[in-house]
Amino acid sequence: MRTMPRGTTVEAGGRRIALYREGSGGPPVVFLPGAGLIGLEYDNVLRGAAALTTAVTYDRGGTGWSDPVPLPRTAAAVAGELREALRAAGIDGPYVLAGHSIGAVYARRFAQLFPADVAALLFIDPGHEDILRFLPPEVVAMNERMKPSWDSLPDLTAEQLDASRAALLRLYADWPGDVRAGLVEHRLQTWRTGIAEGRNLEDEVYAELAAGGPLPPVPLIVLSAADRNPVWVQHLPPELLERAHAGIHALHASIAASVPGGSHRLVPGASHQYFHVQQPGAVLDALRDLLRRCTTQTGTYV
Repeated sequence: MRTMPRGTTVEAGGRRIALYREGSGGPPVVFLPGAGLIGLEYDNVLRGAAALTTAVTYDRGGTGWSDPVPLPRTAAAVAGELREALRAAGIDGPYVLAGHSIGAVYARRFAQLFPADVAALLFIDPGHEDILRFLPPEVVAMNERMKPSWDSLPDLTAEQLDASRAALLRLYADWPGDVRAGLVEHRLQTWRTGIAEGRNLEDEVYAELAAGGPLPPVPLIVLSAADRNPVWVQHLPPELLERAHAGIHALHASIAASVPGGSHRLVPGASHQYFHVQQPGAVLDALRDLLRRCTTQTGTYV
């Protein structure tokens, strides 16, 4: 295994899982990365959350500095692995799960399978099986037409790698130097991982979630990125673009409304993939509110 810039490994599911932990107290906040992203990419919000409670993020099996595993995986396999890794690290629940993109999908499956282990949920620009019902039909058709053939994507050229390296170094400019260098080079070497992780999302994983039952009645906040989808901007007229984004935001509002007291927040200045980098304050504000609600409801945590 390559040398980790930071963190430790624990055993879960017969493999080593990279885990990053800061802070103390409870309930612990656990960040679940988006597809193709890894734990160190959440270092800013991890450090911020560590000022409030125990904060944890990790690399799913097959990603980052965790051991390889064939991708894609079922959401149940990912949820079970996370639960086992947290227990192996001696981090007791119930947890506040903060899932980003596909990480929110996995957090939802965790909550379906292990409701007693969940204190609260934060979904950051989540996916959902009902997304097609909320999008205009023209956008659904365009997305189908524009889906690339993932198996035939060429390798990045030297020029593309240099441009990506420069962009990532700017993106993670506030990360500690030792972490930033290792993180950026890892991303350049493993950029296909996100594609592999998401290949079964629309069929297998969404079906798994739909059949998995409702969320437990715990505090829930859903954050939506207000910035425009760069692909849609290039191909949709303004009126249809507005309807498409309104559909996504309505979907997120419906997710929040699926549990008593759930809330939805639209966050300007945030795009889907790097929401937590662009607007860490919105993520941390939501976590503060959830932790406060956990304290009010249980009287257990301070």
